[in-house]
Amino acid sequence: MAAKKPENMAFEAALDELDSIVNELESGDIALEDALKKFERGIMLARTSQKKLTQAEQRVEILLQADDEAPLTEFNENNE
Repeated sequence: MAAKKPENMAFEAALDELDSIVNELESGDIALEDALKKFERGIMLARTSQKKLTQAEQRVEILLQADDEAPLTEFNENNE
């Protein structure tokens, strides 16, 4: 079965596949040609995922700007 095009995949599915590719490449138990193919697929997945994430961030920002009561603040990983 042919792999789905990254742009047709859900964000989470693309990240799961990317994680799997990274694990395979890090194991070192893969032929050079296969490693190059997987690396290329990983780059496509990463770029598409980054684009989807940026689009989601922009949507959130637009939604927050539409609400005068909700000021935008910087994201802080330490806040929960």
